Amino acid sequence: MSTPFLVWIILAPLIGSLLNTGFYFYHIKKQKISEVVFALIGTITPFISFLITLYLFLQMRDEKIIFNQDLFTWVSIGNLNIEMRLLGDNLAIFMSMFVTFIGWLIHIYAIGYMKGDEGFGKFFAYFNLFLASMLILVLADNPIILFIGWEGVGLCSYLLIAFYYQDKDNVLAGNKAFIANRVGDFGFLLGVVTLFFAIDANSLSFATIEANISNASPELLILSGFLLFVGAMGKSAQIPLYVWLPDAMAGPTPISALIHAATMVTAGVYMVARFHFLYIGIEDIGTFIAYIGAFSALFAAIIATKQQDIKKILAYSTMSQLGYMFIGVGLGFYSTGLFHVFTHAFFKAMLFMGAGGIIIALHHEQNIFKIAQHRAQLPIIHFTFLVGVIAISGIPPFSGFFSKDAILAAAFQNGEYLIWGIGIFTAFLTAFYMFRLYFVIFVAPTKHVAQYTYTSKTITMPLLILSIGAIAAGFLNLPEVLGGETRVDTWLSQLNSHKLHLSHSTEYILMITSVIVALAGILVAYKKYAKFDVYKPESDEGIIANKFYVDEFYDKVLVQTSKKISTFIDKVVDEKIIDGFIMSICDGFISFGKKVAMIQNANVRFYAAFMLVGMCCIFIYLYKLLGL
Repeated sequence: MSTPFLVWIILAPLIGSLLNTGFYFYHIKKQKISEVVFALIGTITPFISFLITLYLFLQMRDEKIIFNQDLFTWVSIGNLNIEMRLLGDNLAIFMSMFVTFIGWLIHIYAIGYMKGDEGFGKFFAYFNLFLASMLILVLADNPIILFIGWEGVGLCSYLLIAFYYQDKDNVLAGNKAFIANRVGDFGFLLGVVTLFFAIDANSLSFATIEANISNASPELLILSGFLLFVGAMGKSAQIPLYVWLPDAMAGPTPISALIHAATMVTAGVYMVARFHFLYIGIEDIGTFIAYIGAFSALFAAIIATKQQDIKKILAYSTMSQLGYMFIGVGLGFYSTGLFHVFTHAFFKAMLFMGAGGIIIALHHEQNIFKIAQHRAQLPIIHFTFLVGVIAISGIPPFSGFFSKDAILAAAFQNGEYLIWGIGIFTAFLTAFYMFRLYFVIFVAPTKHVAQYTYTSKTITMPLLILSIGAIAAGFLNLPEVLGGETRVDTWLSQLNSHKLHLSHSTEYILMITSVIVALAGILVAYKKYAKFDVYKPESDEGIIANKFYVDEFYDKVLVQTSKKISTFIDKVVDEKIIDGFIMSICDGFISFGKKVAMIQNANVRFYAAFMLVGMCCIFIYLYKLLGL
């Protein structure tokens, strides 16, 4: 069904970005503009997007329809037509609902966090643009438009990670994120091109691709599926393209929350789900995706156990949770993977926003042991942070339990017992490192007498709203074994190639195992850190604390090698071989030219002598030729 509203989901934050950009230029060039103006524009426009999405969702629920909107023909070459067309199906509206809602809450939070910053207006211009780019990606009707949004979120992440560009480390972090994602994006682009040749159709809409995929070359489909997932590895920070994500914490905390909860890193999971019709037919690639997710989840969890920066611990936890999501979608349980995207958005946004409140209260201190040494009394942040830690640890009835348990059950049902084992052990590590974080910051003894610290309502209110989602969102997809109706699975039924059909007894055993493992992780963290001496912090040395030296390895093997190759090409190939050869030829021409030029001296007698010599030669030649 055609509707004029889809484009306004995107246009609302896009117009907000343009308005804030214009006002910011006016602000720095002519006259100061109040932060209230930037804040109102920055927060109202995402809320408008949410209201429009909610309206369409309610219509879809009642009337069982799919929305679309044709804007214009972008490219028309021969039989190929690329339409600028938006698609509002169940998947797109599901994603848009929580992207706009949680994005709106993070925008409100940013008002308090960024208050007094000289770049306040610029920040909200970037923030609105980030949300608009993500919505282009989600509502795209074909992979070309999806790629526009894909690149948009990449650009905005660079702008916001390097927001405090006066600091060299921030710029380097922004560059790292940008370059790592370009590697993945190159794979994504090649995947789209390969898919175009594989289906040989005159349109690249997802519907056309799905309709023609059965006639495509299996080899090209496998190649396309792999290359598309390379793009997801970059965007969603999976092995081996994950290295940008921890350094991305250099940006202001609101952007960390937006990247990890509602935009950027969830784009890879969404993209795999959007191409579900491709991956259903190539199960080997799906299994590959699941194993990459499993090992990424485990690898990130191990590193998180030894990190001391509060935001980097949360960053590695995001990478780990994304691994669970890829297990779900890789095994063909797309709604299950997306349900974890949904629940994760609530508690991860809340954890980052809580961390930001702590950081502000302690004058931008991020080391968890130093935070503990100067503990501030922050009751709302303390409560919501604990809710987030319990949810991500997978303790029922909090939301993370239901979504994570469903993924582990899917792996068990498919006979992927190694993936299930990795997932269970990662769940233990998750509970351990998240409660390590909680116990050190809020529980471990300290000499400092905590004083109540006022926190702006623009920070605390979004946290309280998100805590409701972190507690209750799991009930939206309550499994049948617990008397639920799996509403999210039903809403996204168009995606699923597999459904859970384990016996109730098996499901109960898997659930109990998952809870016992999580409680064991909490117990170990309690024993070690509840009474930890925060004045004698853990060593930051060792292979785990140094992230297995992957960055150093990449620097040595890739960066330094590239520099050496570039230097060799510049100094040897270019200067000595190419330039040397060409310049020697040029020098020869110049030398010959100078010698020839000696006869061009403007001396008439000299010219007359040459003419005389030439005429004599001609006469002698004619004399001999005629035999005279």
